[in-house]
Amino acid sequence: MHFDILTLFPDIFEGVFNQSIVKRAGKAGLVSISVHNIRDYATDKHRMTDDAPYGGGGGMIMKPGPIFRAVETILAPPAPPKPALSKAEGLGGMGGGQTPEAPVILLSPQGRLFTQAVARELSRHSHLVLICGHYEGVDERVRQFLATDEISIGDYVLTGGEIPAMVIVDAVTRLAPGVLGDPGATFEDSHAEGLLEYPHYTRPYAFRGWSVPDVLLSGNHAEVIRWRRQEALRRTFERRPDLLAKARLSQADREFLRHLAEAATTICQ
Repeated sequence: MHFDILTLFPDIFEGVFNQSIVKRAGKAGLVSISVHNIRDYATDKHRMTDDAPYGGGGGMIMKPGPIFRAVETILAPPAPPKPALSKAEGLGGMGGGQTPEAPVILLSPQGRLFTQAVARELSRHSHLVLICGHYEGVDERVRQFLATDEISIGDYVLTGGEIPAMVIVDAVTRLAPGVLGDPGATFEDSHAEGLLEYPHYTRPYAFRGWSVPDVLLSGNHAEVIRWRRQEALRRTFERRPDLLAKARLSQADREFLRHLAEAATTICQ
């Protein structure tokens, strides 16, 4: 899995990608990340990547030229061998309906909401290109003729697309085969199966008078699985009931949720 990230602030990624799971995945050769400075693709001597908006208004808009050149350079196929005296040819643009093999994702508050399902969708690709917007946004032609997807990580305002890019790389990296030691770990994470995750406990058994649920020490694997499922349902019902509408639920799950709803109604009366 390879990520190409286009940004005006490449140094912001240094600490994040040199830690924890992403770092281990890189060392193992399972994931690779290239961070590109969009300013390197500007053609004027001042390396300008933004300009005032047509029609007036506050803020600056990222220019289309450097972004197009960056993506086209990254995704250009290797040039075939040429005779020594042949004339150099320019890179072909991807406008006009051409679609690159790798998704070109614009991180934008106008994009579709990033969820675990979207992370799984993206993990099926071997290569992703992430464009980090900044300032007041990017020229609309980047959205119309270059990006193949737009993604938002939530309904709030951030300074730029760098933090969303970090979120996507982290979430998708966890799903790459071999990254996590336990192949089933990703299926138990919160949101992985449409529910919040069940509670976790470790030693000591008793801490400041609070003890671990006895079922977890019972040695009865079936009961532990049942308890964890019900606690995941309970937690989702109490904290994020909106998730239940799309979760994969068995008849036993639905019956348990019905009891929870009845108990909640009784308490409110």
